[in-house]
Amino acid sequence: MEKLKYFAGGEYRASRTESYNEVVNPSTGEVTALVPCCTKEEVEEVIATAKEAYKSWSKVPIVKRVSVLYKVRQLIEEHMEELTYLVAQEHGKVWDEAEGDVLKAKEGTELACSAPSLIMGESMMNTSDGFDTVLYRESLGVFAGIVPFNFPAMIPMGWMTPMCIAAGNTIVLKVSSFTPRTALRFAELYKEAGLPDGVLNIVTCTRNEAEIFLTHPDIKGISFVGTTGVGKHIYSVAAAHGKRVQALCEAKNHALVMNDAPVDRTAAGIINSAFGCAGERCMALPVVVAEEGIADALVAKLVELAKELKVGPAYDKTSRLGPVVNQKHKERVLGWIQKGIDEGAKLVLDGRDITVPGFEEGSYLGPTIFDCVTEDMSIGTSEIFGPVLCVKRVKSFEEGLEVMNQNPFANGSVIFTQSGYFAREFAARTDGGMVGVNVGIPVPIGVFPFSGHKNSFFGDLHCLGKDGIKFYTESKCVTTRWFDEEEKKNTKVSTWDGTI
Repeated sequence: MEKLKYFAGGEYRASRTESYNEVVNPSTGEVTALVPCCTKEEVEEVIATAKEAYKSWSKVPIVKRVSVLYKVRQLIEEHMEELTYLVAQEHGKVWDEAEGDVLKAKEGTELACSAPSLIMGESMMNTSDGFDTVLYRESLGVFAGIVPFNFPAMIPMGWMTPMCIAAGNTIVLKVSSFTPRTALRFAELYKEAGLPDGVLNIVTCTRNEAEIFLTHPDIKGISFVGTTGVGKHIYSVAAAHGKRVQALCEAKNHALVMNDAPVDRTAAGIINSAFGCAGERCMALPVVVAEEGIADALVAKLVELAKELKVGPAYDKTSRLGPVVNQKHKERVLGWIQKGIDEGAKLVLDGRDITVPGFEEGSYLGPTIFDCVTEDMSIGTSEIFGPVLCVKRVKSFEEGLEVMNQNPFANGSVIFTQSGYFAREFAARTDGGMVGVNVGIPVPIGVFPFSGHKNSFFGDLHCLGKDGIKFYTESKCVTTRWFDEEEKKNTKVSTWDGTI
C-alpha cells in the first residue's frame, strides 16, 4: 500500500508519524493509499519553512509573482483531464462536477493573475499644505489554510493559495485526509511553474496538530472551510491571538418557489442544485419552500426528475449522481434520513436501498426527497450534506420568507418566480449572503466575494473578490513633505497633527 508524503520546502517528505489514515475510492470502496497524520513537530517545521521562504518571496515584484500563476493556469489547462480524474476518484463527484471543481481552481488563479491592479493603493497630493499621502497594500507573512474534503481543487487551489501568494505571502495548507491527492498534484504543478520552494506547503494531520495554527506566532491569518462548530472555535481562538480569520461554515440554503414559477424549469434547477456533488457542498439547495398552489405539481416533478438520475461511479461520464465521500459519511446521511422518518416527514422518494452493479462496495445513496417538512423537524434546519431534499409548504411569500430567515444559516437563498416585485422584495429582505433569482446555485464568479452570512461565516473579510485582496494584505499609509531651499533655512518646527 502506497504511503503518501507531505509537501514542504518544494519537496515531498516522509512523515515520522506512526499514524496513517486510509484514502478510499468511494466509487469502489477500495483503499488506494495511506495518508500520514503529521506530527506536531512536523507542522511546526513546515511553518518555519514557510516563514523562511517569505523573506525572499515577499520581495519579489508582484508582476513576477503573478507570472508564476500565469504558468500555473496554463498547466491546469494542460492537465485538466488528469486533475478531473483525481477529483472524481478520491471524492466521488461525477465527471462534469469534478471538472467544474478544477475549473473553479483555474478561475481563482485567473483572479490572482490580476493582483497587480487589485493591490494598487491610493494616493493624494497636498493632503495638507505641502504634504502628500500614499496608501500601500503589503503582504503579512505566513497564512494557514484548513481545507474540507468536498472541493479538493477549488478551495485550496482557487480560494486560498493563488491570492495568498500573489499578495506576497506564503501558505501552509492542511488538506483533508479523505481527499489529499488533488492538492498534492497541484503542488507539483506550482513547482513546475517556477514557484520558489517553501511558498506553498501541504500537510495532513488531525485537528490536534492543526490547533497549532491558531496560536503560533508566525501564522498571520487563517482561512477555514468546514463545520460551524469548528469555525467558531477557530475564529474565537485565532482572533484572540491577534490573527485575521475567514471561517466559511455550514449552510442550509432554502429556495422559495412562488405559484407563478414554471414547474418544469424550476424543478430541473432544483434537482441540479440539490443533488449535484451528492449534496456535499455548502451551496447545495437542500430545502424548497413551496407555495401551496404549486407544491403538489412541483413535488411530483421533482420525484420524476430525481428518478431519472443515473447513479454510478464518478469517472463514468454517463453517471449523474456519484457516491458520497466514504462509508462513514454514508452512515451519517442514512441516520438523517431515518431521523426525518421518525420526525414525521413524508418520504416521497427513498434513496437508501440502491445498488450499483459491479460497484457494490461503493458509498452510494440515491436521491431522497421528503415532503411536508415542518419547522420543528431537524432535517429541515440542520445541514445533512448528502443527496436529501426537504420540501416545506407555505401559504404566501411573507410566510416563506419568514421560514427562510429564521434559519441560523445564511450562505445562500433563492427565489423562483416570474414576478419582478417578489424578486426585488426577496433580494432586499432575505438573510442569504448570496442570492439567486431563478438561479439554483447563486455562487458568483470570483471577482465577487463568497459572502455567507449569520452562522455560515465568521470574520470580517470574505474569500475572493476585493475582500480576498484585503484579507491577504495590510494597508500602510505614508505621508511625506519636501522643502524648497527657502524653507530649509526656516528652522521653525512643524506642528501639523494631521488635521486639515
